[in-house]
Order: sequence, then structure tokens, then C-alpha cells
Amino acid sequence: FVLAVGSAVFDAMFNGGMATTSTEIELPDVEPAAFLALLKFLYSDEVQIGPETVMTTLYTAKKYAVPALEAHCVEFLKKNLRADNAFMLLTQARLFDEPQLASLCLENIDKNTSDAINAEGFTDIDLDTLVAVLERDTLGIREVRLFNAVVRWSEAECQRQQLQVIPENKRKVLGKALSLIRFPLMTIEEFAAGPAQSGILTDREVVSLFLHFTVNPKPRVEFIDRPRCCLRGKECSISRFQQVESRWGYSGTSDRIRFSVNKRIFVVGFGLYGSIHGPTDYQVNIQIIHTDSNTVLGQNDTGFSCDGSSNTFRVMFKEPVEILPNVNYTACATLKGPDSHYGTKGLRKVIHESPTTGAKTCFTFCYAAGNNNGTSVEDGQIPEIIFYT
Repeated sequence: FVLAVGSAVFDAMFNGGMATTSTEIELPDVEPAAFLALLKFLYSDEVQIGPETVMTTLYTAKKYAVPALEAHCVEFLKKNLRADNAFMLLTQARLFDEPQLASLCLENIDKNTSDAINAEGFTDIDLDTLVAVLERDTLGIREVRLFNAVVRWSEAECQRQQLQVIPENKRKVLGKALSLIRFPLMTIEEFAAGPAQSGILTDREVVSLFLHFTVNPKPRVEFIDRPRCCLRGKECSISRFQQVESRWGYSGTSDRIRFSVNKRIFVVGFGLYGSIHGPTDYQVNIQIIHTDSNTVLGQNDTGFSCDGSSNTFRVMFKEPVEILPNVNYTACATLKGPDSHYGTKGLRKVIHESPTTGAKTCFTFCYAAGNNNGTSVEDGQIPEIIFYT
């Protein structure tokens, strides 16, 4: 009676036209723990779900049409959704046809793309889920990192299909997912070092992409070249100095400057000064730190070559760094190399106006106290910030 009142499926099973007459009823595809959770809920409104049982309980609640318990399961999953389980939950949400949960998982993956694809669950997803993610314009990650993750997924899929892990088979298991990687968004160096040598692309594809990177007008390529959303629009940069002088030394401490912005942007890199002694290579670590909590939001250990001029040279982050309005951030650069140029006549406020929309992005700079190698608002290093609005 309790089961029939609480569930339309049980009601039909016991009282409908096709009702069973057996005294014993088998429920072959339901886990005991999940069925117990369903019984407890129907008898006493008690919700008893945990990380181990939530999926099987959701399945049971759906199968026996108990929407209230189903809602509790989805609520539990929402509360426990994190970057490291977002892909696992997305697969389940798609399997159980829970569009609301699936879209929450996708939003989480958009915000924490890098952490989500590095989690164990990523290589376990099915091809359709992979395709659903790669189609998104809203992933916050550099395309080359996405490509490397997709290669990892293809290796796991080859093993699941008991295929030899070789480039031809990786391409085969990826199917249409490969065409969703936006190779044109990579730099030519990223493309040359990774995808071009992976064996996954055909020779014709590699050649056409190299031509796309190097000649003008650019030939059409078969891959999407639309930026992922957080890098919508055009790259912008602002310069905080009005003059360049020579001789700034490096002793291992970071040059630092604090800044805030009036609207949300994504910082992708810095323009840095090069050597006063002619062409040189520098080693550099760049960081953006959330000033109040001292959390590192983005960093890269890399190098750059300069030609001896007083120009700035681009040094990029691995991923775009989200900068929220009216929050203090600290930009840091630690260089190893000979004495360089430096900027003077620094500006406290720099406004960037979009040439197309006229929208204004206002940067405010202030002194970063402590070890800053002498950099201040007036003079020093980190002359340029490269960003997307």
C-alpha cells in the first residue's frame, strides 16, 4: 500500500490491469542500498543519500517515478559539484537525462576548465560527452592544453576498445571530436611543438594549418577559428609608461605592481622589456596574485628572446586569468638575465577604449609594498598588460 501510494510505477505493478499475482517480486536492476533509500523515503520522508549511493538512488527514483526523491538526489549532486568531479557527474547527468544538472556541470567546466580536464574522471567520459564539451564557446583554456587532454582521452578510449595505442587509432576513436579542436587559435610555436608532431593530423591538415599561420591572406582551414568565449573579441593591451630608459638589474627578486580594473577582463600575458646589450634570451616567471588572499591565480615559467631594442616582448600565461572589477591584484615578473630597459613617467590610471564599441576599460595602478625590485607606479618593469574584455 505504501509503495503503491508513493509511486505510480508500483501502483501499476500491484493494482493495474497487468498487475502481478506473484507473492515475490524481483527488482533485478536495483541496488539494495538504493532501494533501501527509496523505502526509507516513502515510509518516513527520510532522505538518506551519500556520495556512494546518490547515483544508484537517482536511477531508482527515476525508474519508480518518485520525483521528490529524484529532486533530493539532484540537489545533493549540485551541492557536491566540484571541478574534479564535474566530468563524472556530467556523464551521469546525461545518462539519467537530468538537463539541469548537466548544464550546471558544464558551467563548472567552463569556469574551471583546466582543473576539470586534469581530473581522473575526464578520460572516462564517452565520446558524445566529449563532443558536447568541445563544441562549447565558453571554455577558459588555451587550445593547446585542450588538445593535449583530448589526446589523453583518445589513449584511454583505445585501451577501452582494445586497440593498439597508435596515432591512426587515436584519430579513429576521436571521430568528429578532432574537428572540434580549434587549431587556428594556437600560436604557431604551440602547434609546431604539439599537434603537428602528434601523428593524429594528416600531412595535408598540418600543411594547411602552417599556411594558415604564416601567409596572408590566410587560406581556409577545415578547423574552427572562432575564439572560445572568454577570449571573445580582439586582443587588447595597455602600456603604463610614457618613456623608456636603460639599465635595470635583476637579482632574483620579483618586480611587482598592484592593479585593479573597472570591469571583468581576462589577462593573457604581459609585455616585458628586453636587454640593453643586444639580442638575448631571458628566463622568466610571471604571476598574477589576488592581493588580499595572496592566492596565485595564474603563472607561467617560461623564457623569451629579445632583439636589443627598447620594444616590449610578449610573455603569455598558460590560461587566461579572470580579473574581476574593483578587486586588487598584483602582477609579478621574475627575470633571470642581463640588465634591461625600464619604463619611466608612469601613469596611475590608464584607460583603454575599444575602437569598435567605444567601451572603456580603466586600469588603476598602485605601489606593491615589500620586495618589488624597485618597480613602482612611476618607473620600473611590467610595462604592458595584454588582455581580452
